[in-house]
Amino acid sequence: MQLIPRHDPHLAVRAAGALTVAVLRGELDLVLVRHLRPELDALLREADALAVDIRPLGFCDATGLGLLAHCARSARARGAHFQLVCDQPWILRLVRLTGLDELLRPEPVLRPLPSPLPASPRARAEHPV
Repeated sequence: MQLIPRHDPHLAVRAAGALTVAVLRGELDLVLVRHLRPELDALLREADALAVDIRPLGFCDATGLGLLAHCARSARARGAHFQLVCDQPWILRLVRLTGLDELLRPEPVLRPLPSPLPASPRARAEHPV
């Protein structure tokens, strides 16, 4: 995996082939959501496959869950692959209690991309058949 350099203690981004992995650290609350949303939106625009790894989080509130739901919806709306990596029982319980488990589909470990990865709308527009 290739680490994409940045100087943010709350977000580390690395590339694993066609998969972009964003690792979130700290407390995912209103303050951090406001900081991370523009960064994650930029990744969502660029990546055909995005995994958001929240295993290092120490806290996540409803605002944080809202950001994760936004990421999942945005990625899928443009035909991109989205994966949420979470193994923390307390966050998984919040996801389940809020009814977001079907949208977020958390996985305990980073999964390889499905093969073949469907072409995104952007890729199809760049390479018309």
